[in-house]
Amino acid sequence: MRNINLWAIKARIRWMKMVDCLKNEDGIGTVEMILILVVLIGLVLIFKEKLTSLVGDIFKTISSKSKSV
Repeated sequence: MRNINLWAIKARIRWMKMVDCLKNEDGIGTVEMILILVVLIGLVLIFKEKLTSLVGDIFKTISSKSKSV
């Protein structure tokens, strides 16, 4: 009878740990950051040519303006 009670107590403790783990929201920040990074990387891959030409134009402008100073 004592072994059954001990098993029930251990099962209850495991159950309480699982519930606490589900209630814990510490990992949500990490998941959100990963999703944001995935979206940003996807946007960069989609608009790679536009971004490359935009950055090139910006550097050309900086270069030409720095020569006039």
